[in-house]
Amino acid sequence: MTRPHALTLDDLIQVLRASAGADDDVDLGGDVADVTFESLGYDSLALLETVGAVERTHGISVDESAAAEAPTPRALLGVLNEALAAAPTR
Repeated sequence: MTRPHALTLDDLIQVLRASAGADDDVDLGGDVADVTFESLGYDSLALLETVGAVERTHGISVDESAAAEAPTPRALLGVLNEALAAAPTR
């Protein structure tokens, strides 16, 4: 049995785009790991949708308050990958 793989920034960007769309004025192809979600055009609802998609896809439960407080993609990846690491093996 294996654990789900750790999410990368590219994985997160794909989920963000699929769950919440992307602002045409924002280049998500660059180094956005430390850019705030507010600057990227994502609000708290978009982040909840993104977290929900990761939970459904990977069968995990994420601490919603920690996810809501994550100001950047890097911080959110930390929360998501912590939940993935704590998930039972499949």
